[in-house]
Amino acid sequence: MATTPEELASHKKAYTAIGIALLVLTCVTVAFGFWHPFGPVMTWRDITLGLLIAIVKSSMVALIFMHLNHERGLIYKILLFTFCFFLGLMLLIFFAHADPIREAFDAIRNSLG
Repeated sequence: MATTPEELASHKKAYTAIGIALLVLTCVTVAFGFWHPFGPVMTWRDITLGLLIAIVKSSMVALIFMHLNHERGLIYKILLFTFCFFLGLMLLIFFAHADPIREAFDAIRNSLG
């Protein structure tokens, strides 16, 4: 925690810089929402680019505004576990979408009318 005026001034400069960077990246995100650089229809590349911008913005918020850049190792272990859990849930959705049993069930249901 900052106690001297010099430390407060340096934190204020960092917060201002991050705030401006977040504002610029938000404008970039909105611009990419209207302008599709990879074609007229939104593709996986557009979504990936938008998610990468969102990851950068959320990392800046977490590291600077939430002061995670000065935390001990336990918080990073908890965040790693959270990320692995999230990744597992996303893989479950992917596996459910590619389930051959569901495809067979849909084919039988469609053939019955």
